[in-house]
Amino acid sequence: MKNKLLFLLALIILASCGTKKHSISTTKAARAAEVMANLKSKDLYRFITDWTGVKYQLGGMDKKGIDCSGFAFILERDIYGLTLPRRSKDQAEMIQKRDKNKLKEGDLIFFAFGGNEVDHVGVYLNNDFFVHASTTRGVVVDDLKLPIYQQAIVKTGTLK
Repeated sequence: MKNKLLFLLALIILASCGTKKHSISTTKAARAAEVMANLKSKDLYRFITDWTGVKYQLGGMDKKGIDCSGFAFILERDIYGLTLPRRSKDQAEMIQKRDKNKLKEGDLIFFAFGGNEVDHVGVYLNNDFFVHASTTRGVVVDDLKLPIYQQAIVKTGTLK
């Protein structure tokens, strides 16, 4: 519980500094902190806090750098004991579709930013937030309701 409070406080403090632009981030940071506090799996909570901020690296599979499919691969293996293929495109073939409005903690979300083919994956948390390895920000908890994500979602579901 103490770690949760410290994590929440750190997120709020970091997000609250600066200009008016950051007031939007404060709301997002507070919502992300709430999402993290409401995770059913405490192992998932620890996993995410341990990986948050690790930089993006195409083909990366460790804390020196990781890509989105590598992050999903390791998370699903370490938290749920499930085996995924290495590439996001192949991972998308392994799931049973679930409506994006009925996602559950640990479900996978696939995106196509460069056309119709899957090129990104994230893991659903709760309350429309997910965790992923962003190409620009590294491992982060993000708001799935942002238009950039809503427009790019191509498949959601759980492992078969």
